[in-house]
Amino acid sequence: MQIATQLALFIANRPGMLASVCKVLAREEINIWAISTSDTVDHMVIRLIVDRPDKALKAFEEHGTLVVETEVLLIDGDNKVGSLQKIAETLAKHKVNIEYAYCATHPTAKRGLMIMRTNNVAKALKILNTTR
Repeated sequence: MQIATQLALFIANRPGMLASVCKVLAREEINIWAISTSDTVDHMVIRLIVDRPDKALKAFEEHGTLVVETEVLLIDGDNKVGSLQKIAETLAKHKVNIEYAYCATHPTAKRGLMIMRTNNVAKALKILNTTR
């Protein structure tokens, strides 16, 4: 488990925009470790965890893209029933709010990776590291 930099890009919600984002990253040889998208009527938010966030940030800013950096937790854990419940209950017990999370695993995978944003990332990391 560790703290990572997440980049949130705010871009127009139209065909080809995700492809453009991926093209910038590929040209800069930046690997995507995690991605989440959400949309509204006129724009979308793309949240990214990449192997070189500083380089990605610079590349997007050079293209005039609005980018916001935030700290998130990368939680590597077991892919089994109740895993997220245990994490959520532990953080709630310590008054840490989960603002959002995203993850995916293959159904047969033994482990998975969750990206989680809390109201206090450093406190959440400390709590989860001492209770695991």
